[in-house]
Amino acid sequence: MGDLRLVLRNLISNAKAVATVAPSSRALSRAMLRGIDWAKTKCVVELGAGTGPITAQLVKAAPPGTRLIVNEFLPEFCQALRVKFPSVEIVEGDACRLAEMLAERGITQVDYVLSGLPLTHFSPADRDFVIDQAAKVLAPGGEFRQLTTAPWLYKKLYRRYFRDVSFKLVLWNLPSGGVYTCRDWVSPEARS
Repeated sequence: MGDLRLVLRNLISNAKAVATVAPSSRALSRAMLRGIDWAKTKCVVELGAGTGPITAQLVKAAPPGTRLIVNEFLPEFCQALRVKFPSVEIVEGDACRLAEMLAERGITQVDYVLSGLPLTHFSPADRDFVIDQAAKVLAPGGEFRQLTTAPWLYKKLYRRYFRDVSFKLVLWNLPSGGVYTCRDWVSPEARS
């Protein structure tokens, strides 16, 4: 109940940053990680970790030696994440600083960017900036994955940024949601 209370309190005070009524379910969190090739994965970045339901699944699934970078904007959520996951690198700050945050840690490429950010609530310029930064740091064959509670609604939006976009529905979430898996970034110059 603590995580739900924390989400609701921050939703009321900062709806633009939280944009959800409850933490992601275990089913949705697991769906976000489904299909990750852990044998080849060196680094995973999570953006918009909230209270950490996806982080919890990452910690369980990632083998030793896989670097996990967990980003969250809201200080109260960061504090909760640091208590729950003391061995994980929690980075407080704006996801618009992704490339800078990674460079400060000596990271130039990542295998997966898992986003729980409410990107559809961002201004178009900020959304472009975050997605383009994430795509630029992806290693060849890397994936950008986006959580949503609006199934199928934004597939066309993500196709603006990536040539290959698929969607997996997850009913066991409040509200029902899913995961967009995006590959093969389209540079800003190539977008129509």
